[in-house]
Amino acid sequence: MKQFSSVDDILEFAIGQEQDAVDFYKELAKNARTPDMKRVFEQFAGEEIGHKARLTEVKEKRLYDMEQKEVSDLQIADYLISIKPSPDMSYRDALVLAMKREKASFKLYSDLSERAPNHEMKSLFLSLAIEESKHKLRFELEYDEYVLKEN
Repeated sequence: MKQFSSVDDILEFAIGQEQDAVDFYKELAKNARTPDMKRVFEQFAGEEIGHKARLTEVKEKRLYDMEQKEVSDLQIADYLISIKPSPDMSYRDALVLAMKREKASFKLYSDLSERAPNHEMKSLFLSLAIEESKHKLRFELEYDEYVLKEN
């Protein structure tokens, strides 16, 4: 299992996760069932681009000061989703995967906020956690509306 040895490692991981989310939502937008969901997926891709930009700025401007011992025990497996999207994925499966990704992102940012070395980073990570929880709720509502009602 990967261990983080620095704040830069954590930020690089989070930035990579955000890029994965951008790619994921762009792919879902291409295969969306309705124009509304296409817009939602495109909007989420845009929001994830914004998250990536915020994290990149923190890293580039080095807006932190954290000792190595404080980050070495962050368990990376807690934030990974092993299922990968595929072109033939059903709409139901895409929504489930999106919910799982958002839940993992929420957990990552919540945990990072607890380890944040200063108020600014704590606020950043809490803000990102809240945004990810809103995304998850949107997918849960979509799942309820289009999957559960169809069955």
